[in-house]
Amino acid sequence: MSGESDAIERAALEALNATVGQDVDERADAIEHAMADALGKVAAKSVIYRSGETDPTKPYPPQYAPGRTMLMDDDPRLLKMPEKPTLMDFFRLRFTSGQQHLLQSAALALESGCDEKVVIACLLHDISVVGFIQADHGYWGAQLVEPYVDEEVSWAIRYHQALRFFADESVGYTYPEAYLKYFGKDFRPSEVMQRAHDYAKNHKWYMTARLVTMNDYYAFDPNKTVHLERFTDIIGRNFREPKEGLGNDNSSSSHMWRTIIAPTRFL
Repeated sequence: MSGESDAIERAALEALNATVGQDVDERADAIEHAMADALGKVAAKSVIYRSGETDPTKPYPPQYAPGRTMLMDDDPRLLKMPEKPTLMDFFRLRFTSGQQHLLQSAALALESGCDEKVVIACLLHDISVVGFIQADHGYWGAQLVEPYVDEEVSWAIRYHQALRFFADESVGYTYPEAYLKYFGKDFRPSEVMQRAHDYAKNHKWYMTARLVTMNDYYAFDPNKTVHLERFTDIIGRNFREPKEGLGNDNSSSSHMWRTIIAPTRFL
């Protein structure tokens, strides 16, 4: 760990110890402020990351602080990425522990004899949730991987988002009971999701996306651990790693990978 990272970690620990007895939000704010001060440069927080917690149409304190420069490179609070990062580097160094759901989903698809296109789609189906943006995750996830996977794979990732809300008993998919808990019994998918389902249901790749939802449904076992290395060869055959590294290849989604690498750059 670098000296800069050590200082940031010490500042966070000091703030943690100094706020014992305060509520969780107050402690989190104090730790964030302490880490920002130790950072030396001002880390930016994009509007989309704070909308809801704050009203984006209302005045917000300026991020620039006189006498300090804005962060325009890697955030030392995050794990250092290699110069030419691969998909597996993002799993290890940027994606949340929620990736275990993706690994379990891909393992279920593999164990049930699914085609490798389905397996890689399962491995990547919630990539946006664990590394980028949760809302409309199927669409963001598809856009992230489109330059690097077969078109059928990105299509399945995009449309699994809508299909998961609609049962298809002909293939054994029922509406998830968990959704009743998460969204309430009166929840109805939006018209956008309804139209996406209707379109996907009549598409030639419908079953690819439907198989993603079917392997998605049962991949939440807290007592099971699946290791990323199990899919090394499948990734190698089905994910076209750019020689420059993800984020450096000037593809249609390389800017998104760069944002995941350094999400607190000012520009």
